[in-house]
Amino acid sequence: MKIHSNIPAIRANNALAINEKRFSVNTEKLSSGYKINHVKDNPAGLAISRKMNLQIRALSGSTDSAGDGISVVETAEGALAEVQEILQRMNELAVKGSNGPMTDEDRKAIQEEVNQLKDEITRIAEDTEFNGGTLLNGTYDLKGYSENKSEVKVNYYSDEVMTGQYAIDKLVLNWDTDGNLMLPAAGDVTLGTGAQRAFPGNCTYSVNQNVLTIQNNEGFEMRLEFEAGWAGFTAGPGVDPLELDIAGIGGMKIQLGANEGQELDIRIPTISLKELNINNVDYTTQDGCKEAIDKAKDAMSYVSAARSRLGAYQNRLEHAVSSLDVSVENLTAAYSRIMDVNMATEMTEYTKNQVLTQAGTSMLAQANERPSQVLQLLQ
Repeated sequence: MKIHSNIPAIRANNALAINEKRFSVNTEKLSSGYKINHVKDNPAGLAISRKMNLQIRALSGSTDSAGDGISVVETAEGALAEVQEILQRMNELAVKGSNGPMTDEDRKAIQEEVNQLKDEITRIAEDTEFNGGTLLNGTYDLKGYSENKSEVKVNYYSDEVMTGQYAIDKLVLNWDTDGNLMLPAAGDVTLGTGAQRAFPGNCTYSVNQNVLTIQNNEGFEMRLEFEAGWAGFTAGPGVDPLELDIAGIGGMKIQLGANEGQELDIRIPTISLKELNINNVDYTTQDGCKEAIDKAKDAMSYVSAARSRLGAYQNRLEHAVSSLDVSVENLTAAYSRIMDVNMATEMTEYTKNQVLTQAGTSMLAQANERPSQVLQLLQ
């Protein structure tokens, strides 16, 4: 028998320390609800779970962003609905003014109402806001620039116009006595073909006041606004062609994912009397009212196209919200499989280690009593 080296006590103490450590781990997992509380528990699992958690929180934020986008679209679309109602009224007044029995005095009264309706369209375009940003004044429409001619402004271009550099090699402009642009004659316009983005070969032209529209039947449409009276140019030695930068930027960006670049550009067309081509409508004459009927219909078509675009955006955003919710659900389930503790299993381990700890404590006490038996040999 030995008193300096109590091997049974050492073994009992080691077993007790191991059981106490396991018992402590069980207690920590049960109290926190997590399977991994320290990096030593599962280094690879913790690294994966942190990335998943980042993705889940980012996707939850993207869901909120998509919801804000839906609110923006609803705000803009509601304003456009009212603009369309005003245009309906203007069309109704134009039809009344076109009627022969109407007198000039009657038409002057109609013109007064039309002026008020036009002012209201302008007010709606300038005052429709979301979170301080004006929606209908062109702030969130796609941008394009004329790089070397200060007399030219890119007024509008359709989605079918690819971004990049365009060039016009020749542009001769003629104006009528009222200061309106005249339709270019054959040979007055030469579209560049050597730029990064060449114009389509089947383009046609139309004019409206000081705006020239270049378009084809495949959806390509670009509107150029000119300074009144500008005669244009003919490219040659010392004269640069008209260079146009179609930037493809300017729309409101809605973040629809957890990573950079996962965005949706919401393009809200510009609403103004000039864009609707009703800034100079004249209801004081029968002929003016007849012309106003066509202008009101064209303006209605413009607003209808804008509303259709916004409706498509809203449908897409609503689908995006549903998709993001499903992604968050699935990622959360995957995160849970890595991080969340199985309470039933862990409670079983907790009970086992609790019993082993109590038993180890009892055995250590028994082992510590053994050296005292040596006293019986010394009697």
